[in-house]
Amino acid sequence: MKQTRRAAWAALLLLSLGIAPLRAADTAGDDPAPDFKGIAKWLNSDPLTMKQLRGKVVLIDFWTYSCINCLRTLPYVEKWYEAYKDKGLVVVGVHTPEFAFERETKNVQTAIQRFGIKYPVAQDNSYATWQAYDNHYWPADYVVDQKGNIVANFFGEGDYDKIEDKIRTLISAGPAVPEDNGQDLSKVGSPEMYFGTLRQENLASPEKPSNTAQSFTAPPDLPLNKFALVGNWSVGMEYATLSKDDGEVELHFKAGKVHMVAGSAKPITVSVSVDGKPQPAVTVQGSQLYTLFDSDDYGDHKLELKIPKAGFNAYTFTFG
Repeated sequence: MKQTRRAAWAALLLLSLGIAPLRAADTAGDDPAPDFKGIAKWLNSDPLTMKQLRGKVVLIDFWTYSCINCLRTLPYVEKWYEAYKDKGLVVVGVHTPEFAFERETKNVQTAIQRFGIKYPVAQDNSYATWQAYDNHYWPADYVVDQKGNIVANFFGEGDYDKIEDKIRTLISAGPAVPEDNGQDLSKVGSPEMYFGTLRQENLASPEKPSNTAQSFTAPPDLPLNKFALVGNWSVGMEYATLSKDDGEVELHFKAGKVHMVAGSAKPITVSVSVDGKPQPAVTVQGSQLYTLFDSDDYGDHKLELKIPKAGFNAYTFTFG
């Protein structure tokens, strides 16, 4: 779960929209679930209301398609939908975007097809439903009973057995425990890192970032949990853009897997090396999450990303 940074970003976004945060809701089991508000587009479904869904058990899953925590949760949500949709369960994925490109309906539709999502997805671009639930996390799951009351909520990854048991109890299917409870993230020693100035805390390049393109360099010794830009970059609020050909990103991390939210209008194939060893090349086209390094070695590593062409946008590093 991305709590501190993602929650702070959500609060900043709400304030920028002129929306005041609500007081946290009591989810003891007798609070009516808020209705879906401000939905820009319904995908895989006609518009739904909580009144329509009375008599059903409803799982509301807040997610966004470039969040690695959400993507690791999706297989469980999809499994529950397939297993219990004919037994009284309705799943609604509330897609609340973190980045501007995630607001585009065609991008969300492409992600839905890529991940094989068949349940209804509501585009919550204005954060109206997010705010109605006083939500602060990606992912977040709310279980609503047949009377329309929130009876449980779960934030972040894990607790899949508890979520499924709650669903099965409500539909009178008896308890069940999945084979596993998700990836063990206890060995990951690096936080999510943002390239944009709005949430940038881990940039080690000595140059001050700005929207004006300028040359960046890496320090001689890159500290753990820091990254550096090399070459000519401009840095906006959400992402950094390579302004001239032949740029690099250096990263010092502790994890077994490295993911990057990146984008490019035209395909750009980047080369990746970790501890000096070449990794499979990655072709970036469109804005989404890409895997740069996938191993079972959760030690201390240094990654070098070489980018041959200008126009590459870097948003975040996330780890697994």
